[in-house]
Amino acid sequence: MTRIIAVSSGKGGVGKTTMVSNLSAALAKLNKSVIAIDGNTTTPNLGLHLGIPLYPKTMQDVMMGRAGIREAMYRHGDGFSVIPADMSVEKIMTPQPHRMIDAIYRLLGESEFILIDTAAGLGSEAAASIKAADELLVVVNPDMASLTEALKLTKVAEKHETHVIGAVLNRVKNEGIEIGKKEIERFLGIPVIGTVNEDYAIRKATAERSPVVTHSPKSLAAQQFTAIAANMAGESYQIRMPVFGRLFGWLRF
Repeated sequence: MTRIIAVSSGKGGVGKTTMVSNLSAALAKLNKSVIAIDGNTTTPNLGLHLGIPLYPKTMQDVMMGRAGIREAMYRHGDGFSVIPADMSVEKIMTPQPHRMIDAIYRLLGESEFILIDTAAGLGSEAAASIKAADELLVVVNPDMASLTEALKLTKVAEKHETHVIGAVLNRVKNEGIEIGKKEIERFLGIPVIGTVNEDYAIRKATAERSPVVTHSPKSLAAQQFTAIAANMAGESYQIRMPVFGRLFGWLRF
């Protein structure tokens, strides 16, 4: 059985593309078959994050009938498949929700997980990915602007009868001004299934076009991504606090 999961945020800059690339790699390390899809055909980033910005066949080609869905699927070195979107100006296209949904449904049975990196915001392109998905994972930052848009996102999922798995609290700095986990759960009405701290290792891995779970597997962020992936797969994973954190107490769970 294939689980189609849209990974989305109510606004840009929250970290959903980083979430998709790392959850795909983490699930693959847990021996799960995964296809990661860039569902953002207007401002795509997934291929860039994974070091495959230019490929001959992409999601736009599939949606325009120029290629079959499997022609646009590439095997990533970290053990999962990727269907990127074209970053070139020439292939920017008006969102076509029905074609997006049709393309995704053609992959049913191909893998255990299909993770869709949706377009940011609440427009028709993001809504198409959410409608095509069985489940939605909401990525939020611990601030009110992110939460307000995420709440709207859950209403879109409700409209399309897409089950909301929960939220992932991303880019946590453990500053006093941040909104806490319990308050976020009350505000959104969904569980927070994982937390990812702001971590230099993520920035370094992204700069080198690699998921942090394979680039720096012992880093806090890599372990946090792995714990979320394990949760999604119904498995358990124990985060080992880095020595620096144990000594200086900069982690708060």
